[in-house]
Amino acid sequence: MLRILQFLYSLRSFLLFVLLEVVAVWMIVSNNSPQGAAFFNSSTALTGSVLKTQSDVVDFFTLAEANKELTEQNAALLEKLTRINPPADSVTFELDSAFEASFKFKSARVISQTLRFAQNHITINKGEKDGIKPGMGIFNQDGVVGRVKTVSKNYSVGISLLNTGLLISSKIKSNDVFGSVNWDGKNPDEAKLLYVPRHVKASVGDTIITSGFNSIFPSGIQIGTIKEINPGKEQNYLDILIALSADFSRINYVYLVENTQIGELDSLYQQAEIRNEY
Repeated sequence: MLRILQFLYSLRSFLLFVLLEVVAVWMIVSNNSPQGAAFFNSSTALTGSVLKTQSDVVDFFTLAEANKELTEQNAALLEKLTRINPPADSVTFELDSAFEASFKFKSARVISQTLRFAQNHITINKGEKDGIKPGMGIFNQDGVVGRVKTVSKNYSVGISLLNTGLLISSKIKSNDVFGSVNWDGKNPDEAKLLYVPRHVKASVGDTIITSGFNSIFPSGIQIGTIKEINPGKEQNYLDILIALSADFSRINYVYLVENTQIGELDSLYQQAEIRNEY
């Protein structure tokens, strides 16, 4: 403390000079309108600039929370849309209240994923306590991402679409021809559309969407677009290459969709001895 006082005492002349300068400036500003206006305008601009910078910094560090809230709101809206806008061919379901609640949506954040393997996985920050269950579909605003495989209390691991063991039931949007999307383990931006008969008229640029023919995804979620069509090595099917809609190198937030009737469907398949490969 003594050293601080000694230091201030050694600067007494400088500190007195600064104090007198401040008093002089204040007297000039207070007693002269032009100088006063200029000073207060400058100080207002400086204060505004500082406050804007502060606001920008705060906004930057709250982006993650804002994104989380937006994805949760979007998940709720998606669930409402499935109830308000049933498929055009679902007239027979108008009296079926169970159909209205067939799908429920939740949001989550991706905390890790792999891209370099043949069987890639994705990990999200929600688990059993948040209502996440094995078998739920995973997608984002761009398209299909994968399917939940295992769940713990707070986290879940899903099979990525970039997994050679995953098949997604799909169809060509322009003509409703069904097939299955499967990654061939090569380019993370591309996949194969399988089991499309050779007589089908498909075009480069056609959109590929989920078919709704399985118990994971509702119909209409985008998967990709046709990039290349070849006759194929197998006599009965085309060799179709698609460009995936989802950019797996930039996935941060995802939606999870649950088919509330999946238990009944799985039970029915087991009784009928049908293997659900999706």
